[in-house]
Amino acid sequence: MTKRDYYEVLGVDATASEEEIKKSYRKLAMQYHPDRNPGNREAEEKFKEAAEAYEVLSDAEKREIYSRYGHEGLNGVGYRGFSGFEDIFSSFGDIFGDVFGFKRGHSRTRTGARAGADLRYDLAISFMDAALGASTEIRIRKRIPCASCRGTGCAPGTSPQVCTLCQGRGQVTQSSGFFSISSTCPQCQGQGGMITTPCTECSGRGKAVEEKTVQLKIPAGVETGSRLRLRGEGEEGEYGGPSGDLYVFIEVEKHDLFERNGDDVLCRVPISFVQATLGGTAEVPTLDGSEKLKIPRGTQSGRVFRLKGKGIPHLRGYGRGDQLIETVVSIPTGLTKRQEELLKEFDRLSSEAATR
Repeated sequence: MTKRDYYEVLGVDATASEEEIKKSYRKLAMQYHPDRNPGNREAEEKFKEAAEAYEVLSDAEKREIYSRYGHEGLNGVGYRGFSGFEDIFSSFGDIFGDVFGFKRGHSRTRTGARAGADLRYDLAISFMDAALGASTEIRIRKRIPCASCRGTGCAPGTSPQVCTLCQGRGQVTQSSGFFSISSTCPQCQGQGGMITTPCTECSGRGKAVEEKTVQLKIPAGVETGSRLRLRGEGEEGEYGGPSGDLYVFIEVEKHDLFERNGDDVLCRVPISFVQATLGGTAEVPTLDGSEKLKIPRGTQSGRVFRLKGKGIPHLRGYGRGDQLIETVVSIPTGLTKRQEELLKEFDRLSSEAATR
């Protein structure tokens, strides 16, 4: 694919000043930054294109080569174009410090504070605990600084040695004529130092794994897919950075009697043929215990009764849903001879009444 002219990408003339180039790039960076255009591949490509153009035109040596020989001239001295978002943030700290609030030496640099990793825990709970809330304990495993080396990765009494390749800078520079390109040091991976005598407890990783018991309060009304966040219960940060968070993902088990529909609860209750015909009172289960339900005469199977405020508490508000009671008329089986005679008599009387 043929690359566009860098001046055209930034919308400036070939005689544009450094300030004009910077101003134009700032505008494009704000317009097409991925954080402002999540999931937009076209915006991401335009952002990368603008970043590459700025990287060349903001550097006096690269700009001179490009102005004389174009893209082929840059290829000839080893320039390969846009190399990733991490390089943008490290190379253009002054731009992004103004536009997006990042500064040199911040969490993206090797010496800046870094937040700890977030953790995930999947928890299965009962239907009743989800409906009414509960408190429980969970045990999590997370990495902490090694107690022996205090997170340095070095054996006690030793310290990292300055990298012999980059002399502690974390970057190496390759030159071709009067053109230089800096990249992450391959020997120390950008850390600037190397552990020569690793800690025997953590094998130089600087981290150990611990198990911790965490108290968890489950609010009433959670459902499968609900996510509970416990701030600061993730892994510890580095260089003074904050700890990460623990996210608990909820899965609710099924109940033998109750089904959930939003914040309403459905329960099917069997009633006898006599209760359905003559009416009466039935004892029905609810989330809060048994309740008496009045059954009107002539109740049909499948009729639904509503008990106001007996459902699941609203998770993000006040009040509760309702409980829906669906009646199921039970047809008797294993009748005695006398019961059969009475039913036949009932059927005969019903037929006579219908023909009058």
